[in-house]
Amino acid sequence: MKKPQWITIGAGAALVIVLYFFGRTVPEKKPGAGAAATAAESVISIDTILFHSKEGLPVEQAARITALENSVVRGDVKGQKLELYHQLAHFWRDTARVFEPYAWYEAESARLENSEKSLTFAAHLFLDNLRGEENDALRKWKATQAKDLFERSLKINPENDSSTVGLGACYIFGNIADNPMEGILKVRAVADKDSTNIYAQSVLGYGSMISGQYDRAIGRFQTIVRIQPDNLEAIMILADLYERKSDKPSAINWYHKAIPFIKKPALKKEVEKRIEELKK
Repeated sequence: MKKPQWITIGAGAALVIVLYFFGRTVPEKKPGAGAAATAAESVISIDTILFHSKEGLPVEQAARITALENSVVRGDVKGQKLELYHQLAHFWRDTARVFEPYAWYEAESARLENSEKSLTFAAHLFLDNLRGEENDALRKWKATQAKDLFERSLKINPENDSSTVGLGACYIFGNIADNPMEGILKVRAVADKDSTNIYAQSVLGYGSMISGQYDRAIGRFQTIVRIQPDNLEAIMILADLYERKSDKPSAINWYHKAIPFIKKPALKKEVEKRIEELKK
């Protein structure tokens, strides 16, 4: 399946950017650990995701999960559920190493606790992960989960610009209701109010990349670099955008600007290699 357009590997450095900046929230799934992607072949629901995720578990682990799920009894039900959700989240993150059920139980815990901190944490789990999701249905499911969590958080604190941008990003990256413009308008309102909001400028930049408006995207990321000259992500994206525009001299220039800020030797080597390729 094709990746979303904004991370499609077109120009040579796109893969480097994706690998460096958009890693997984939890480690790679173990072979046979029950990939939720199987569930994404049809209508997505958490029941379907959990079913397919459990299929790959060893018998003893599956039995443990079933026992945990059925462990809430009368009494302090909210307290028991919170403890249960934390245990399940930790299992799926640390033992089974499957993202979707891990994030789901973090989200359920946040909804039950209903604090701004827990809701935004869970929302960003989904949002950060969906950006690299290849399956359209699963990406939309993750975006819908993040959207719900951001909306709950904004009911608690309507003035949180970060959550407003996050909510807008759900529409842009998750293509919720097939209307990314709704998300762009939300983010643009924050950027118009505060042009130095790096998060808003970045999301708008990616939104322009999705729609193929490279000049607008360049303007957004150049704004970021003016505010934060050492923002490696923005510098690398600018280099890639100029490659997409077939402007090799500008791409080379931005790659050279990136090198002093690169800490990982492997990434630096790839960038230097790309510069030499562009000079040919």
